[in-house]
Amino acid sequence: MASQAFEDIVADFEFLDDWEDRYRYVIDRGRAMEPLDDALKVPATKVEGCASQVWLHPKIDEGRFAFDGDSDAMIVRGLIAVLRALYNGVPVDQVPRIDAEGELARLQLHDHLSSQRSNGLRAMIERIRQVSAEAA
Repeated sequence: MASQAFEDIVADFEFLDDWEDRYRYVIDRGRAMEPLDDALKVPATKVEGCASQVWLHPKIDEGRFAFDGDSDAMIVRGLIAVLRALYNGVPVDQVPRIDAEGELARLQLHDHLSSQRSNGLRAMIERIRQVSAEAA
């Protein structure tokens, strides 16, 4: 059920053997994202439960879910980019059906993230599910 953008990340991860290279790849994905406008970095878009500062700004366009995001931590910015590849462009009613944990397990991220980063990733997924459920 994953998008082609997410499948591309999975393929790239399979090509990269070393976890340092994978971390750099995730960080580079985050660097490639446009920064979130400071006007959108408000309490309503802030994700609680993350060790870093994290903001997610969801958008629903023609029934499709998308979001922009930002963080003050480069690895977390990269994780936002990975989540965008997983969720952006998905019909809003399909977002809660995505097995994010299962899809991310294909990248073996939980095995290589600190518990704080894993908790933050879960908080971001929960926010995405909440917003999409409210919009559906």
